[in-house]
Amino acid sequence: MPAWIKRLATVPGGRRTKWLVLAAWLILAVGLGPLAGKLGDVEDTSPNAFLPRGAESARVNTELEKFRTDALTPAVIVYTTSADRLTPADRAKATADRAAFAKLAAPGEQVAPPLASQDGRALMTVVPLDLNDELTARIDRIRDTVAANAPPGLDTKVGGPAGSLVDQIAVFDSLDSTLLIATAIVVTVLLLITYRSPVLWVFPLISVGFAAILTQAGTYLLARYGHLPVDPQSAGILMVLVFGVGTDYALLLIARYREELHRHQDTHEAMKIALRRSGPAIVASAGTIAIGLACLALADISSSRSMGLVGAVGVIAGYLAMITILPALLVIAGRWVFWPFVPRYGTLVHQGPTVWERIGTTVARWPRRSWLMSVGVTAVLALSALGIDMGLNQSELFQTKPDSVIAQDKIAGHFPSGASAPATVITRTDRLPQVEEAARTTPGVAQVQEGERTPDGKLSSVSVILKDAPDSPAAYRTITGLRESVGSVEGADALVGGTSAQVLDTQRAADRDLRTVIPVVLIVVLLLLVWLLRALVGPVLLLATVVLSYFAALGASNLLFEHVLGFAGVDWSIPLLGFVFLVALGIDYNIFLIHRVKEETAIHGHRKGIIVGLASTGGVITSAGIVLAATFAVFVGLPLVTLAQMGVIVGLGVLLDTFLVRTVLVPALALDLGRWFWWPGSLFRTRPELPAPQGQEMAEPQYQRR
Repeated sequence: MPAWIKRLATVPGGRRTKWLVLAAWLILAVGLGPLAGKLGDVEDTSPNAFLPRGAESARVNTELEKFRTDALTPAVIVYTTSADRLTPADRAKATADRAAFAKLAAPGEQVAPPLASQDGRALMTVVPLDLNDELTARIDRIRDTVAANAPPGLDTKVGGPAGSLVDQIAVFDSLDSTLLIATAIVVTVLLLITYRSPVLWVFPLISVGFAAILTQAGTYLLARYGHLPVDPQSAGILMVLVFGVGTDYALLLIARYREELHRHQDTHEAMKIALRRSGPAIVASAGTIAIGLACLALADISSSRSMGLVGAVGVIAGYLAMITILPALLVIAGRWVFWPFVPRYGTLVHQGPTVWERIGTTVARWPRRSWLMSVGVTAVLALSALGIDMGLNQSELFQTKPDSVIAQDKIAGHFPSGASAPATVITRTDRLPQVEEAARTTPGVAQVQEGERTPDGKLSSVSVILKDAPDSPAAYRTITGLRESVGSVEGADALVGGTSAQVLDTQRAADRDLRTVIPVVLIVVLLLLVWLLRALVGPVLLLATVVLSYFAALGASNLLFEHVLGFAGVDWSIPLLGFVFLVALGIDYNIFLIHRVKEETAIHGHRKGIIVGLASTGGVITSAGIVLAATFAVFVGLPLVTLAQMGVIVGLGVLLDTFLVRTVLVPALALDLGRWFWWPGSLFRTRPELPAPQGQEMAEPQYQRR
């Protein structure tokens, strides 16, 4: 470690500088606190926030802004009866509601009479609404209107793009507070269990609180002035990531600090040494996660870019808090924070082998058998990933169906399935007749209607109703055919957008992102591991184990999705986001383990160094893995299936890394390869079984049962 970094590492634990660190964070919290509360002001909730950049459907949304000053979005009200036919009272109800809707529609827009289905059992009314801050209030008033005085047997639902958008906004509005409260409770309980102290758990949470303020304020400033993309989903996941990663670093630092307190009477000296020895592993971990997440900037899908870049900000903020304010608080408080298990100077004695020492000894006895068994287990789980059904339609995105999803199901049962969400074609007005004819003759198109024109008359919109449900494979085929048909009209410059087109573009972009981002992440993580270990063979094997763990987690998650949670499939964004999160977070624990193993190998030799390293880090890494998995498990209870799936796959992957990969597979591979694991580094060139030269700084660690 460079000398200046060593000196910098002593600052939080210094006798005087600890107070400067505390004062700096208090000033920072007071100054940035108001900005942290403004993160919601810069969240992008526009139609393009979750679409691929440059996608045709996104370009249509941009072009639609030219048609009128205020963007429009339709609410679709569907009336259905359980009887054979609608009654006169049912029709009178729909007609009366139409008059009330006229007061809620966008200025200058008309509400067409209710449209009857061919089977005579349903009516549909479309209300054009302004896409502004009053949209939620207007949808609520529409829902109150249709529910009031409904005749017996008449069921009313409000859906369409406006209803769906409001239902999603309702989910995201409660997302931040729900996740924050649930995550704080989970982390608190696990810290209490881990430390068995009524005091110590408070300090990591206080430090995470400081990190949260820095994260939210920094994200707000970067979004406001640096064009950082922030959407509601990434903003919600941000706090979970800060809690999980920050707590991991706190556990690692506190464990090393506790160990040094047994060796040093002065708490300041103990903290300085703890920071010096755990610092490289923590900075390597934070750097790997942040850079890995930042690789999502290469993704086409806007929400993936947002989650990656925002997550990187959170990881950096969590790292800064855990190596500055946490050490300062611990040194200020003194040894008593560990009560009732206060570490006393000179009392660290060996009281027999620990669980992790026994595991290391067992793995060392049969290393090849151990890693073959581990690979076999993960490979069997990975096989389940081969049968994954990719893609979720609108009705499958929620664990509990909201009003808008039920409305879409009813529309699909009585009207042309695409009636609630027609495709939109933008074309040059002078080629409008040819474009309409091309659209009308496209297979899968039920109806073509001319829409609006821009004020200058140069562009026109065309509404195209599809025969099939907007989120069905047949609709996607129709969109592809429609783009070919209208695109062949010379001089029209026609673009096709709408709900079906957006889903199709997202699916195609997700496939491109997998092929683009994953290789970059693997290369970046490998280079970081090579830099950390000064070797090549070990980093390649470590990366391979994490990739294997990812496929095992994907397969195990698929089994849970199908047979326990009852999900219809896997969202298109999950494979990429799950891979990036698991590779970045999974390699985290390998870094903690191998960094300590490298230190111990230089002292004790290769075989004993691995056993000592595993025994030294076993307890803290296991605790960190459980905490991180539990924080992501909070997602499972959320109404959005996408977030629930993210929580399952990351949680399972972290547990696999913690209990199998890091505990058995990696040590077994390292033991079986011997000193070749460190090729071509200095540990390969030095006989690993020989002790380190005299004067080696680090003394052999000792252990005691906790």
